[in-house]
Amino acid sequence: MRFDQYANYQTIILALFLLFFHFSASGKVKWDMPTAYHESSFHTQNIRDFTHAVKIATGSKLVIQVHSGGALYKGDTIKRAVQTGQVQIGERLLSAHANENAVFAFDSIPFLVDSFEESEKLMNAARPILEKVLLKQNLVLLYSVPWPPTGFYTKTEIKSIQNLKGLKLRSYNSATARMAELSGAIPLQIEASELTQALETGIADSFLSSSATGYDRKVWEYLNFWNDAKVWLPRNYIFVNKQAWEKLDLKTRLIVKGVAYMAEQSGQANAERLSNWYTAQLKKQGMNVHTPNKQLKSDFEKIGKKMEKEWLQKTGLDGQFIKLAFEKAINE
Repeated sequence: MRFDQYANYQTIILALFLLFFHFSASGKVKWDMPTAYHESSFHTQNIRDFTHAVKIATGSKLVIQVHSGGALYKGDTIKRAVQTGQVQIGERLLSAHANENAVFAFDSIPFLVDSFEESEKLMNAARPILEKVLLKQNLVLLYSVPWPPTGFYTKTEIKSIQNLKGLKLRSYNSATARMAELSGAIPLQIEASELTQALETGIADSFLSSSATGYDRKVWEYLNFWNDAKVWLPRNYIFVNKQAWEKLDLKTRLIVKGVAYMAEQSGQANAERLSNWYTAQLKKQGMNVHTPNKQLKSDFEKIGKKMEKEWLQKTGLDGQFIKLAFEKAINE
C-alpha cells in the first residue's frame, strides 16, 4: 500500500498506536534536528510530517524541533554533531559519508538502478549492513528517502563526455567527484545550501543533481540544459544518537520506528509523484531537457562499470552482500 493516498499520515499513526498506548504529558523529551535543506525541499516537508506525527503519536512525550537550511549545523557537520550528542537526531545525504566507509555510497553506483522500485530494493538489500556500520558509529538508522533520478545541468548540450571536459562541476560526495574526474570535468565540493551562490558567481558552471534540486534552486536562471541521464537515485537518511535513542522507553521507540516506516514510504511515494512534475517545471521555465544519446549512454556505461568495480573493491564482503541481495530481489 502506498501512503501517498493519505493527505496526513499522522492521522494513521494516531489510530494505529494510540489505540494501544497511552501517554501522559509528563516526562517530555525534546530533540533538536538539523538538516541542510531548505523548507521548500520535499525532504524537509516530509521531515515536518514525520516530527509532527511523532508528537501526536506520543502525546507530546517526544517533541522534535527541526532546524532547516543549515541554520543550526551545516550539512557536512550534522552527522558528527549527532554522533557526539550535541543534537539528538539529524538528516544527511547518505553518500556524503562515503569517505568514512564506502558502504555509504551503495546508492551512488552509476546506472545500477534507474527507478524508484529498484532504489527501494537496493535500500532494503543494504539496510542490514548500513545499520551495522551506523551502530559502530554510535548512530541508529530511522529511515531513508530517495531523491528523483540524477542528471547533468550544463550551459550547453552534452552529446558525449568530451563536452564535459574542463567544466567546473559542483560535487556533493565522492561519487560525483569521481564521476567528474572520469568525465574530464573539474569537481568542486559545494554544499546544497551554497549551490545558488556558486552558480551566481561562476565558481561552478555545471552540476549533477535531480530535477528537484534544479527546481528548488531555480537553476534556469543560470544554466540552460538538463540531461536526464538517471545516473543514480541518491538517498537522504535520518539517524539518531544511540544514547538518546536508548533513553527513550520501549513504547516510545516502537512508536518512533512505526512513524519512521510510514515516513519512508510516504517520502518515496512523494519523490516518485513529484519527479515528473519537477521535470515539467524545468521545461516550463525554458530549460532544454534531454536524455542521453547513444554515444553519451555508451560513455556513461563505461564509467559506471569502472566505478562499480572500484566500490566493490573498497567494500569487500559488505559490498558483495549488498550486491547479491539486490540482484536476488531484482530477479524475484
